[in-house]
Amino acid sequence: MVFDAPGAPLRATELPDPVPAPGELLLDVVACGVCRTDLHIRDGELEAPHTPLVLGHQVVARRTDTGARVGVPWLGWACGQCRFCLDGRENLCDHAQFTGLHRDGGYAQRIVADERFVLPLPDAFNDTAVAPLLCAGLIGYRALRMAGDPARLGLYGFGASAHIVCQVAVHEGREVYAFVRAGDDETAAFARGLGAVWAGDAMAPGPHEPDAAIIFAPAGELVVAALRAVRKGGIVVCAGIHMSDIPSFAYADLWGERVLRSVANLTRADGHGFLDVAPEVPVVTSVTTYPLADADRALEDLRAGRLEGAAVLVV
Repeated sequence: MVFDAPGAPLRATELPDPVPAPGELLLDVVACGVCRTDLHIRDGELEAPHTPLVLGHQVVARRTDTGARVGVPWLGWACGQCRFCLDGRENLCDHAQFTGLHRDGGYAQRIVADERFVLPLPDAFNDTAVAPLLCAGLIGYRALRMAGDPARLGLYGFGASAHIVCQVAVHEGREVYAFVRAGDDETAAFARGLGAVWAGDAMAPGPHEPDAAIIFAPAGELVVAALRAVRKGGIVVCAGIHMSDIPSFAYADLWGERVLRSVANLTRADGHGFLDVAPEVPVVTSVTTYPLADADRALEDLRAGRLEGAAVLVV
């Protein structure tokens, strides 16, 4: 499925098999998770450097040479030489290439990937269950680490990432507070079913002040709501790659040594760390599957909030 221009439907086309360069693997795609970042690219909110482009960066595939199952995540390549790579922050690499943005992604039958950046996948998860771990899980895991060591954790936007992070946080002994759309009783019940001790209106305070909050929804107004909800000294982490503008707010909402920070991309260390932890929890992913040809429908269901958990394309 090929992306040609912002707002245009994805186009089904027969593509020639990609040719791996030295150090790259040719992979048969089995499944690919559908991410809100894919939607931002298709809508033009995140500019694609070239078109046509194959979207998708939560890729479950098998090596054509050995048959081994691997995952292809968002970070597809980093230079290894810039100041960020050299101090262990390859997620901020000045020259990074991202799967489904700079490099063709997994909305396809075959893909090439740099062998150094593919991840071995735990046997505990089947193909569709493991796909959301490759972005929703990895970004959520990095965001959780960036939130410090909160006893009480607030999650804003209870979708693909939050439903995974909630389970990890509960496993670690944290109290989770799910901040959802007012009146969204179904999502609130879903969050409580995964271990959240409370679920309620995202624009209002919770019953207790969280020590930290992670915002997954791309809505800038939630930043202000989260700053007002966390305790003094609390951390608010913005985990999305794109967000609407943050409204102006009073300095008093930030004062008290509250911290506002973003999370950008992921490192290979995040990938290996999270995929080691996930079977121990064990993380259970809630997945809605679609055939590859229905990628547009999956994106629209994601946009409309019709999904509980994550969407996965089956190739």
